[in-house]
Amino acid sequence: MRATVIHAPHDIRVQEVPDPVIQQPTDVVLRVLRACICGSDLWAYRGESARQPGQRIGHEFLGIVEETGSEVNGFSVGDLVVAPFVWSDGTCTYCAEGLTTSCPQGGFWGSVGSDGGQGEAVRVPFADGTLVKLPAAAASDDHLLTALLALSDVLGTGHHAAVGAGVKPGSTVAVVGDGAVGLCGVIAAKRLGAERIIALGRHRARTDIARTFGATDVVAERGEAAVAAVRELLGGDGAQAVIEAVGTEQSMRTAVDITRDGGSIGYVGVPHGSGTGLDLGVMFDRNIALRGGVAPVRTYIPELLPDVLSGTIDPSPVFDLAIGLDEVPAGYKAMDERTALKVLIKP
Repeated sequence: MRATVIHAPHDIRVQEVPDPVIQQPTDVVLRVLRACICGSDLWAYRGESARQPGQRIGHEFLGIVEETGSEVNGFSVGDLVVAPFVWSDGTCTYCAEGLTTSCPQGGFWGSVGSDGGQGEAVRVPFADGTLVKLPAAAASDDHLLTALLALSDVLGTGHHAAVGAGVKPGSTVAVVGDGAVGLCGVIAAKRLGAERIIALGRHRARTDIARTFGATDVVAERGEAAVAAVRELLGGDGAQAVIEAVGTEQSMRTAVDITRDGGSIGYVGVPHGSGTGLDLGVMFDRNIALRGGVAPVRTYIPELLPDVLSGTIDPSPVFDLAIGLDEVPAGYKAMDERTALKVLIKP
């Protein structure tokens, strides 16, 4: 079959790899219908995150079950399913607590020795604990499939940030980052009842999506100017809840500086760079809470799925470029150059 592999920085290729096969009785083999490129994939693409030459890549996908292991009970051949970006056994104490990303037997798609999602098929370990079944009719609804794909990562990650930030009805929320996760953070904040949502971003096309998703204000400035602009909008105070969806030192510093005393930051931006921008003394003095990390998306899918199916929320606009599998290298280039927000792959 064909799949995406990374050989070196800026060297993404689609090439022939061995077909996935059942290795454990809890496995399924899944034919990929939709996949996509994540902003976090760009760290490997840019050489800022180490990868072995020839390693698979991609962690967001949904598809059709083609084969099941003998101990798989929840799925049958032909089922339409979505995969969260981490597989998990569904039976350990962490999974029972909802922290599926800490499952001792879990792992990330595209890690050494595992299949990546940007290909024609994937072997899914611990299928019963990992996959979530979708309505069969969705397979013929292109728009709905695109929206459902967001459940594999960005929608659940945005929700995790909103939960970490303590968003509740009537909250004032600021969202740092205009990528797909930040935009899904706007969706999540609106869904949880936020009254005012300030989106920080410099790209008009993206902030227009943020407004569609529920943002009431947009701040295009960066750094100290952004802090001043947010505080001016809020009468000198910061936001009660802040979503940090970038992961750089500057973005984290901005998040802290725009948080109201006694407020909370939900951080889901993958940290990268030499520092975090955190001054615990400042956070201590101002009673700012920090919660977040790798989103346990598998835990959130059952909660978010009904709203996607009903159209109550529609994250599909975050996908602004659709390509075939052979075009994946160009898709990475487009996202790296910020000419695309998030690239949808149709194998």
